[in-house]
Parts: sequence; structure tokens; C-alpha cells
Amino acid sequence: MQTKAVRLYGKKDLRLETVELPPIREGEILAHIISDSICMSSYKASAQGPDHKRIPDDVAENPIMIGHEFCGEIVEVGERWKDQFKPGEKFSIQPAMNDPNGPVGILSAPGYSYPYIGGDAQYIVIPEAVMERQCLLPYAGNAFYLGSLAEPMSCVVGAFHANYHTTPGSYEHQMGIVEGGSTAILAGVGPMGLGAIDYAIHGDRKPGLLVVTDIDNDRLNRAASIFTVEEAAKHGVKLMYVNTAEPGKDTNYLKSLTPDGDGFHDVFVFAPVQPLIEQADLILGHDGCLNFFAGPTDPTFKAELNFYNVHYAATHIVGTSGGNTDDMIESLKLMEEGRVDPSTMVTHIGGLDAVIETTLNLPQIPGGKKLIYTGISLPLTPLAKLQAQSDPIMQELGRIVENANGLWSPEAEKFLLENATPIA
Repeated sequence: MQTKAVRLYGKKDLRLETVELPPIREGEILAHIISDSICMSSYKASAQGPDHKRIPDDVAENPIMIGHEFCGEIVEVGERWKDQFKPGEKFSIQPAMNDPNGPVGILSAPGYSYPYIGGDAQYIVIPEAVMERQCLLPYAGNAFYLGSLAEPMSCVVGAFHANYHTTPGSYEHQMGIVEGGSTAILAGVGPMGLGAIDYAIHGDRKPGLLVVTDIDNDRLNRAASIFTVEEAAKHGVKLMYVNTAEPGKDTNYLKSLTPDGDGFHDVFVFAPVQPLIEQADLILGHDGCLNFFAGPTDPTFKAELNFYNVHYAATHIVGTSGGNTDDMIESLKLMEEGRVDPSTMVTHIGGLDAVIETTLNLPQIPGGKKLIYTGISLPLTPLAKLQAQSDPIMQELGRIVENANGLWSPEAEKFLLENATPIA
């Protein structure tokens, strides 16, 4: 069958094309993609082309489909998987599948390495390698976009699980944040930071104190309107928002917020900024864990660290760059139960015809996640500007968003899919 898809041919060479999909084999699945959220990783892959570790060297002759944060419905199931999956079921994908026999070896991944599977397409063939590694994940939520956001949400979940603490007199590490302890999220009101606040409040292991910082009052106030101090308190979390650009709100002030001023057990850094990392180091308490969440683009990026405290105060550092399959499953479960809602990450929507321009210019487009619906034609549009559009459908969509505190929602998705212009 034929499908429309955005494919990569080389550095900054993306093309929206009609692609002939091969018939599925007994170990494969045919699927219909509904939504894909565009990740900065896709920008990096598109910019680097075959120089990227996940992109095949022969991409010019054998282009790949891009996009790895996608959700859709199963259409046809190969004989090998008919006992496990049925047509019509919703699914999400774990792209970090570690396929040693893939096009680029173990780094092979959907949205980077394969000719017939990527999120920026209408239909895909899910290869046997994905199935064998249990990376096709059933999803029972009420909106496709939430299934797309399971992957970025899993990165947050994985970061919280990756933190660790020591046991006095033992070499055993206790994994995860300190339950009931003090946690800080620095530069924490961007899209991924909002996901971290949500998980800290509503996940199974919660801090007793959660301090979220930024240097912009508008962003802080927006975060506080979504995740309120009162809501956090209902779950046993004392939530504080701090603008560290204000006089007196320095490192000493942050540390003073912790019990007895002893410092934080867990500090997450959500921006690759040297002074921010150094501040994180300074506010750690004994046996504190610094999680450098934000990935820098500069391979020589450095910051100073107090090694006296590494030796005598048992401070330590961890970095995570994604979640594993268990983190994806946990994210999907939390969304299905209504405990976390990564809708806060979405700031723009668009159709399949908006993918190329959006992907190639992603660093210059402000805001959070750019959510693509692959079956429609729509320029990339900020949620905040929907009501300003001349199209009455977009104006009504803007009213739905406004009524949801400015957030994308299952209701908004349903309205869009029912009323938007299908892509030609």
C-alpha cells in the first residue's frame, strides 16, 4: 500500500513523499500513525545526516522515515503476533530498542534507521526487531497525543529512577530520589521540567520538599497555575517556586529552604548552563545526587565541581539521556490512570506538511513540544495563537484550549481530527 511520509536523504535533506510500503511478513505489523511529537533529537539527526550515529551511511540511496515519538492504531498483524495484538488496538513505541543486527548496529532505532517505520508518516511497517524486543507497547489512553508523549515522559521517569544514594557502612546504592526528602529542579519550568514537577507530585516516590527555580516570573507563574502549591500539598509535597534572578534568592537562600539548611538530597538540572550546574553542586546536602538532565550540544561543555564534597560529603553525579522500556510502560500506565498529564509539554500543533520546516528549524522555534497529526494539513501553529486565526475551526479549537487552561487536551484532539483538512 501507499503512504505519505517524511524521509531523510542526507544533511538537511527531508522530503515529503508518497512511499510504497511492502506487504508485511509474518513477524511484522502494519500500523496507522495518528500523532508524532517532534524531538530535538530529530533535528540533530536531520542536521547531521549520515554523520549521525543512528543514521545509515547509505541514506541517500535508501532514505529513512523520521520521527520517534509516535502513537497510532494497529491495522494488520503478522501471523507470529496474532495471539498478542489485534487490529484496532492503540500503541506507543519505545525507540531505544538496542538492535545489534539493525542497519547501524545496536544504535538502530525507529525514526532514525529504518526505511518503513517513523512517526512522520501515515502508515508504517513495524519490523520484527521491534516486536522481538517488546518495544511495541499497548496503550489504552483516551488520546493519541498522550501516547506520543510517553517517550519524553519516560525520560523524566528514567531520570528519577537513575538517582541514587549510599548506605553508610555498605557499598550498596539505594536507587531513586529520597522519599520524603528535599528535591530541587533547576530551570524547571520548560516543557520537560513541567513533566518532572508532575511526576514528582504524582509518582509513587515523592519528595517532602520540591523547589522549582527559573529566572522568568511569567514562566514560573504559568507553572504555578498548572501545578499549584495546594495540589502538591494534597499529595504530601511542599512545593515552592523561586525566581533565582531576584535579589537575595541566591544559592544560600535555596539551601536555607531545606530542613535545618542542610541542603538537598536530589537536584535536577534542566538547562545546560555552567553556573546552573555549579549552583546545583553548591546546594547539595550530604549524600546528595546531582542529575544533569539537559543534554549539551557542545562536546567540550564543562563546569566546576567541589571534589572536597565528593570525598567527604559523598556527593555524586548522574546523567540520563532517555528512559528504558519499563519507564515507558510506567509512563503509559500513569497517563491511563490519569495521575500524570504531559499535555503541559505541548505548545504547537501542525500537520504532516509542517514537519520538514519545523524539524529543520526546531532550535529557533520557541516553546515546548511541536505535536504533529499525520493525517491532516496544517501549518505549525502555537496553541496561544489559535483564536487569532481566520479559520473558524481554528478559532473554536482555540476556545477549547483556552477552557483547558491553555493546554492541549483529548477534547481538542478529537475536535481537530474531526474537522481539520485532510492532507492531500
